[in-house]
Amino acid sequence: MKAPRFAYARPASVAEALALLEKHKDDARVLAGGQSLVPMLNFRVAAPKVLVDINRIAGLSGIKVTKTHIRIGALTRHVELERSPEIAKHLPLVAAAMPHIAHPAIRNRGTIGGSCALADPAAELPACALALQATFVVAGRKGERRIAAEDFFKGLYATALKAGELIVAVEFPLPKPGSASAFGELARRHGDYAMVGVAAHRPAKDGLRAAFFGVGDRPVILEADGAGGILSKIGDLEPRGDLHASADTKLHLAKVLAGRVLKDLA
Repeated sequence: MKAPRFAYARPASVAEALALLEKHKDDARVLAGGQSLVPMLNFRVAAPKVLVDINRIAGLSGIKVTKTHIRIGALTRHVELERSPEIAKHLPLVAAAMPHIAHPAIRNRGTIGGSCALADPAAELPACALALQATFVVAGRKGERRIAAEDFFKGLYATALKAGELIVAVEFPLPKPGSASAFGELARRHGDYAMVGVAAHRPAKDGLRAAFFGVGDRPVILEADGAGGILSKIGDLEPRGDLHASADTKLHLAKVLAGRVLKDLA
């Protein structure tokens, strides 16, 4: 199938992009990497009247390390995160997740902002953002605001973004010395969306955060003092069965995978 007819706009600034989104409201969709949106257009799942292509906007990509956090521009490609020495050093959880995201052709174009804005419940980066307590920097006509990852993902393909808003960056706190992380997922084939996945992070102090994905309508965080505590809370997950596995199977896989990941973390 081919995409329905649409108008195309390529703003040169965030302000211009926001003006277009304000003008066209629900008739507009933002085009970043396009690795999810283009197939949706071709299958007529999405039929916007206007595509707002933000790829030419300067300042929306890149990785910057400060004394307190790492700021990743919304247009930063997956491949840039995968190859970045700064990400490998400071955000090893994100680095570990990158090879699991689809295939190289997808990672060459897909963006962190686009992935998180789509909010697919089986996607890797939203879970990493949740586990690492990231903050989304969002621009709107009234200025910028910051949304904690725990408040950002609202449900199936639903986020806290308001109409006319745009993710401009994701900020991750710099992990303290002594922290550790581990990542794992189970999929039918490498590159497919995960049936079950977990992104786990242990800060330098006591405590453990494990973000599960593929088991609900959004990534789900479980917190405990240690691996045993996390495993005892697996029953709190409420996965739904799908074409790949029943709810009971997903719950079993979540426990098995969590055991592997938490063992790596230890």
